[in-house]
Amino acid sequence: MKVFITGAGALLGQGIIRALKRSSLNATVVVGDPSPLSAGLYWGDIAHLLPMARDPDYLNRLLELLQVERPDVLIPGTDVELPIIAANRELIEQTYGAKVIISSPRVVSIANDKWMTSEFLREQGLGYVPSCLPGGEEALLEQFGYPLVVKPRVGARSIGVNVVHSREQLERAIAAQSNVVIQKYVGSDQTEYTAGTLTFGGKCHATIVMRRDLRDGNTYRAFAERFPELNAAMIQAANALGAHGPANFQFRLDDGVPRIFEINARFSGTTAIRLHAGFNEVEMCIRHILFDEPIEQPEIRQVTILRHWSETVVTPAQLITPSKSLQEEA
Repeated sequence: MKVFITGAGALLGQGIIRALKRSSLNATVVVGDPSPLSAGLYWGDIAHLLPMARDPDYLNRLLELLQVERPDVLIPGTDVELPIIAANRELIEQTYGAKVIISSPRVVSIANDKWMTSEFLREQGLGYVPSCLPGGEEALLEQFGYPLVVKPRVGARSIGVNVVHSREQLERAIAAQSNVVIQKYVGSDQTEYTAGTLTFGGKCHATIVMRRDLRDGNTYRAFAERFPELNAAMIQAANALGAHGPANFQFRLDDGVPRIFEINARFSGTTAIRLHAGFNEVEMCIRHILFDEPIEQPEIRQVTILRHWSETVVTPAQLITPSKSLQEEA
């Protein structure tokens, strides 16, 4: 089989590549990224340069590469690609025969927007973070007081997130950037978790929950245990969301309640970490969508995972260039 993974320069894309390489699928791995200096671009069997997802030529170039490569599976490896690929999933699958591991535009929208995430969870009676848009902060303050969190409605890796402890800080944080959401500060750094779920046909078939430590918005230490009650809560959330394949739920325990503050309608930056706990979600998804194999809950290994830097070394002759990519297609 052949699997095309975009976003080879992103932590997410690289994690997907590593999971596929660690699987028993023996797939030909096609990778794409805008930068020839993306490490993951050199981890696949075939590499192509793609425009940035916001580039007007992105979709046309992606479709050209799908025509050339004819992969069995397409997996987006960055957040910014999700809306455009979700909107064109039917076109891609019918025209090029590639199964796309991506959720519906509705699910992608709920996950991308933290205000919509909070409202969705609240309406579903799930563990949500009390939130408001600018102008509604007085009611939030009256009920919960300080600290509050001001963050972009659409964002990642804790960029633009501000914890405020006073009226002055709150007003400054709201004025500093547009399109923000204001939320109750829940839990603590010591009660933060990340969960992976696999859902098909409206039913969550497998989950993993790990407690985590963050650095620069990314997980750099993870603690995998069975966490039966937390897994049950994530199954409930995944069933309500109805993703097609993977979803990532990030939450904190707040007085014993798992309050979900972020949903990602995709594989996760911790996909590569979960391998070490016996949870290869990429392989499970591909086996299900290509071979109709049932997804069964794997036994989670109880391990502590410590992340570290590594290197990919590229010679001048190996460097991917636009001309080299075009020659390969010819």
